[in-house]
Amino acid sequence: MVLKRFFSRKPDSPARTWQVPAGERVYAIGDIHGRRDLLDNLIEQIDADNETRGPAQTTLVFLGDLADRGPDSRGVIERLMQMEGTRPCIFLAGNHEELLIDVWDGKRQMAATFNRAGGRETLMSYGISGETYDAWDLGEVTEATARLVPDEHIAFLRSFKNWHQIGDYLFVHAGIRPGVDIEDQERADLRWIRGEFIRSEIDHGVMVIHGHTITDDVDERPNRIGIDTGAFASGVLTAIGLEGNERWFLKT
Repeated sequence: MVLKRFFSRKPDSPARTWQVPAGERVYAIGDIHGRRDLLDNLIEQIDADNETRGPAQTTLVFLGDLADRGPDSRGVIERLMQMEGTRPCIFLAGNHEELLIDVWDGKRQMAATFNRAGGRETLMSYGISGETYDAWDLGEVTEATARLVPDEHIAFLRSFKNWHQIGDYLFVHAGIRPGVDIEDQERADLRWIRGEFIRSEIDHGVMVIHGHTITDDVDERPNRIGIDTGAFASGVLTAIGLEGNERWFLKT
């Protein structure tokens, strides 16, 4: 499904326009959360859409939260690892990547948060049953995470960036702290911030494309665009397409 939007400048209201550099096309994908089925569907849509639009330097930006909650976190990670070497991709770190890495590193104090955030489903995708998981204490969850999740998967997640800018668009998982230069942002805010960023109406100097905060549909504001449509529960995984001063949306 394609929803199309064009930037326009009204004669009596000079609206700001946001652009990507000439010759470039960008697709940013929201929070996947273990939905390999939706990821495959959306990538097919993106490839078909990209083909119809003609030649361009095309980049895919993944906004983080690949794992947890949905049924196939392992499949999502493996699909994107395969894609990394075949086409231009940017991977951004979300709070769920941070949790998985922390527990894999042996930080037992993070295992309770990992559990509440859907870690059970993640470890099940690596081959254990729900009954086995439910019998573990937090120490056993921590040990099993390091044992079940391959080193190369964690190395892939560790390589993710905290933010990426293309033209007038800033891509980040959760958002930014309003009024703070991007170079001075705290990593925790880029991965975890919600209320202060979501409520802010200030001009950030860039258009921020983010995930993390679930909405029923694309949350398009004058200073930010949220594309986390709760794929793990809703079945709707969303991507935004950008070229020149045009933007459009693709959804499962």
